[in-house]
Amino acid sequence: MDTETVRLNITIPKDLLAALNEHTGPRKKSQFIARAIHEQIQKDRKAKLDAALIEGYQASKNESLALSHEFEAADLEGWNDY
Repeated sequence: MDTETVRLNITIPKDLLAALNEHTGPRKKSQFIARAIHEQIQKDRKAKLDAALIEGYQASKNESLALSHEFEAADLEGWNDY
């Protein structure tokens, strides 16, 4: 992550702030929030990439099956010789 920082004003529910304070202590909130945001963005990017890969594989499935069927005779040619 970039080391240059900016100030950000956000609004969160009181109970979430209490849990954050309990979890991180008084001076570590910014670090924790930055890490949590970074991890969530990475998770979202991975999910998006996984979905795109699945879509791509599914789109090429019919083409692959057609090619396999087209060359089936050539694939099996000569197998009876063994």
